[in-house]
Amino acid sequence: MDFFETVTNRHSYRGPFTDATIDKDALCKIVQAGLDAPSGMNKQTTSFVIVDDAPLVSQIGEMHQANKAVQQAKAFIVCLRDAEPEAIYEGCHFQIEDCSAAVQNMLLAITDMGFASVWIDGWLRTAGHATTIAQLLGVPDSKVVQIILPIGLPKYPPRGPEKQPFDQRAWFNRYGG
Repeated sequence: MDFFETVTNRHSYRGPFTDATIDKDALCKIVQAGLDAPSGMNKQTTSFVIVDDAPLVSQIGEMHQANKAVQQAKAFIVCLRDAEPEAIYEGCHFQIEDCSAAVQNMLLAITDMGFASVWIDGWLRTAGHATTIAQLLGVPDSKVVQIILPIGLPKYPPRGPEKQPFDQRAWFNRYGG
């Protein structure tokens, strides 16, 4: 797949996965794409826990009652940031942005490699899910589980939603053209 084809094909897959496992080399390659993402002031604040232990994957999967991708994931990538981020520029920190850039790189890598995933964030903010996952993975209190990516080989061909045309969302030199 070329780069623009990968971008076009990348979407949030919430469907079931096949029984195919994902080997450690593939998971490392995906996470390396996240590690290679840019970060504010090059502070490289995002860290990751790769979850591929079947009982642990299953335990996390059972927590989400509505998302087949989470329930049937063969692995998870858990993205962490500091619980109390340090300001690095004019009183600002960029850890959410750093994490987001890393996740987008990984989602593109996942798509390019023929796997599928969905960005899980909002669900983590409810009912203590982020804290429970952090405890399961031995994450220190100084870190927060920000995003998880369930990964698997999609059972059905991924098909993303139709996007609005360019001229409805982008203009040259002036909003609205």
